[in-house]
Amino acid sequence: MTATLDLLIVDSIAGVQEAVAEGGRLLPRGGGTKPATGAPPGAAAMLDLKRLTGILEYEPGEYVFTALAGTPLAEIQAELATHGQYLPFDPPLVEAGATLGGTIAAGLSGSGRQRYGGLRDFLIGARFVDGQGRLVRSGGKVVKNAAGFDLHKLLIGSLGRLAVLVEASFKVFPQPPAYATLRLQPASIEAALALMARLGAAKFDLEAIDIVANDAGNPHLLLRLGGLETTLLARMNAMSEWIGRGEILRGDEEARLWRETREFGWLPNHWQLAKAPVTPEQIPALERWLAARGAATRYISAGNLAWIGWPGGWEELSEGLRTLRLGAVTIVGTPGSLWLGTPGNMAMIARMKQALDPAGHFLDFAA
Repeated sequence: MTATLDLLIVDSIAGVQEAVAEGGRLLPRGGGTKPATGAPPGAAAMLDLKRLTGILEYEPGEYVFTALAGTPLAEIQAELATHGQYLPFDPPLVEAGATLGGTIAAGLSGSGRQRYGGLRDFLIGARFVDGQGRLVRSGGKVVKNAAGFDLHKLLIGSLGRLAVLVEASFKVFPQPPAYATLRLQPASIEAALALMARLGAAKFDLEAIDIVANDAGNPHLLLRLGGLETTLLARMNAMSEWIGRGEILRGDEEARLWRETREFGWLPNHWQLAKAPVTPEQIPALERWLAARGAATRYISAGNLAWIGWPGGWEELSEGLRTLRLGAVTIVGTPGSLWLGTPGNMAMIARMKQALDPAGHFLDFAA
């Protein structure tokens, strides 16, 4: 363990335990790609986990791997790709340097969660250090042994406030060999939502359903399919005939579109980013409020999550979300207000915090 002013750099699980046991306020950090989930300077010492890295076990035949929390997602994805496998929940910010532990702590899944589910559906086990410096194991390393109480899933979206995640095990899937995307231009956000609802009753096995809002009020609806090259175009043409003709994207252009989505390349420089759970019924009112203030928005997972690109300070966005009875978590931007709008079940969160961190060695969720 290396210590400097307000920074502790660890390269082992024992080092994490030592840092926690010594006391003081700590906030774990991985790749630093989600700065708004942090805290203002001086609020806590940063526990840097970038040296806690490496894939510990990988069984391609079992479709599972175990890696240390500081392992870059890019390294994991490269290794999986050599066996034609991938993380179906489509984690964001891979190219920016996001780590496995940071992605779990932030609870981030991308547009590809549409078909197979989000991060929560693929995390089968973990080891973490609680607020008393104890090393805790939850779940397993293979799917058939991942039984019992899923304590490790409490860490999804915990933002380093409950414990320090040090190791995680995931199941993975075979990656489709080819992709294609149908881009439609409905007349309004309501029309886009109506088309999306129609798709919910269809059997097209969509990899992603995204709505991209724009300044003119005419959104794009993006429908992604994956599969064998020999059948993909026929499936795409059948969907286009059924839902409406649009532009079919393939190859490099299609890959660039989803890379920009995954890496938030659509977010203007110096803008902030928040994620908000929503329902399709809540989107029209939210979009009207955001569009009037010049925000950039993308709705993923069939309209169940909003990425909000915000040009100003957090206070105005928080107040607007509160008026709409919505909540959000800050992801990119200035640390400070971790939660915006209407918070979650604070009583339950307080009980979890007391159980895992009774001495308060990690930051509170309010910090």
